[in-house]
Amino acid sequence: QLQLVESGGGLVQPGGSLRLSCAASGFTLDDYTIAWFRQAPGKEREGVSCISSSGGTTKYADSVKGRFTISRDNAKKTLYLQMNSLNPADTAVSYCAAARSLPVPVCFFGSAMTYWGKGPLVTVSS
Repeated sequence: QLQLVESGGGLVQPGGSLRLSCAASGFTLDDYTIAWFRQAPGKEREGVSCISSSGGTTKYADSVKGRFTISRDNAKKTLYLQMNSLNPADTAVSYCAAARSLPVPVCFFGSAMTYWGKGPLVTVSS
């Protein structure tokens, strides 16, 4: 079975940090562009960050630039999102997603993604 299994969500205070992990099961990530999406309460799903199959190219939403860092470890078949300086607006269900050979510039099109995680909740609150 092909799955993306996410972990690392939880409650954090404003200004704090969390790291999300997304592990692939049933397939390898070598040829896949991987992305993080999130959906805040009452809002549409939005792309947060993407990383190319090699890890050499990344993309970030303006709202998270300078605060979030995406990375991947193909050997471990795992994607990471380091989230720093979190604020309440970052409260959302965060999804990892993957698409084979998808160009990073168009990686925020969720319809292009083949595999999706189920989305851990990130809550930023005092």
